[in-house]
Amino acid sequence: MFSRVVAVRPMLASLAALLLAAPASALELPLPPPGEDVVGQLQVIKAKYEDTFADIGTANDLGYLEMVAANPGVDPWLPGVGTEIILPTRFILPPGPREGIVINLAEYRMYYFPKGQNVVHTYPLGIGREGWGSPITNTSIIAKTPNPSWTPPASIRKEHAAEGDPLPAVVPAGPDNPLGPFKFTLGTPGYLIHGSNKKFGIGMRVSHGCFRMLNHNVLELAKMAPVGTPLRIINQPYKFGVAGGKVYLEAHTPLDDHGEPSVVDKHTEVINALLKRDDLKDDARLDWEVVREVVAAEDGLPVEIAAPREQVASAAAH
Repeated sequence: MFSRVVAVRPMLASLAALLLAAPASALELPLPPPGEDVVGQLQVIKAKYEDTFADIGTANDLGYLEMVAANPGVDPWLPGVGTEIILPTRFILPPGPREGIVINLAEYRMYYFPKGQNVVHTYPLGIGREGWGSPITNTSIIAKTPNPSWTPPASIRKEHAAEGDPLPAVVPAGPDNPLGPFKFTLGTPGYLIHGSNKKFGIGMRVSHGCFRMLNHNVLELAKMAPVGTPLRIINQPYKFGVAGGKVYLEAHTPLDDHGEPSVVDKHTEVINALLKRDDLKDDARLDWEVVREVVAAEDGLPVEIAAPREQVASAAAH
C-alpha cells in the first residue's frame, strides 16, 4: 500500500526543479488519447514580494480557492519572497461528452471543447453565492453581447439599497459595469456568463447565480464559442481519470445544490462517481487508503490511487 504523501512527493520534487520564470500561458491544452482523461501539468513558481494568490491566479488562469487548496499552509495574501507556489494546472476532464462548454461547480471551472479541434480550453469561474445558487442543467448559448449594459433585477436593487449602496435602473457599459466587456446569454432564463469589473472573486462563490470570468478569458471565449454552443452544468467534486495506464482521483470540496459546502456522505459520493466509470469500478488495484487521503485533502490535484499491476500480481501470488 502507498499513501497519498508518497504518491504526491515525487511529483512535487520534480516540479521544484522546473520552476517557472514567467506566468504560464492561457490554458489551452491538447486532449489526451482515447480512453484517457488527464490534461496539463502541475507547475511551480517562486513568489515575489508583491504577489498574492489573486494576482498569481489572474496571471495563470486560476481561481482563488483552487490556489488556496493546492497550497495549504501558505498565506494567500503574503506568501513571502521565494516561497514555492504550486499552480494546479493539471486536470482530470469532467465526466460526460467532450463537446461545447462544461461547467463544474465543485471546482469553479469551465471547460470548452471547440468543435473539430483536439484541444480543451479551461477557465476559472466565480459562481453563485449563498441564496443565489448557480443551476445544474443542460442548456446552450443563445446570445452574445459585447460591451453590455446591465439592468439590475428588482431583487438585486433591493439588496443593494438595504446595504446603503443604491443602484441605478440601468448601468451603462464601461469600467463600472459588473458584467465586464462581454456577456453570453444562456438558454436558462436569468443566467449569464460574463466578465467582471472586479478581478477578485474569480474562483469563488460571489455572484447572484451567474458565472463570472476574468475579462481576458471571457473575451478569448467570445472569439471561439458561437451562439448555439451546448452548455452542460454539473456539480462533480470527485473525478476519476486514467493517464498512461495509471488511475487518478481529483477531489474538491463538495457543494450542495445552492453552492454552499455540503455535508454529504463523501464516501458515498466517491463510490457513486466511481460506479459511473465502467472501466474502473472493478479495478482491484485501487488503493482505498490513498483514496481516503485524497478525499480528505480536497486539494484539487490529480493523485495516483492505484498500485502498479505487478505489485498487485506479486501480492496475489503470496
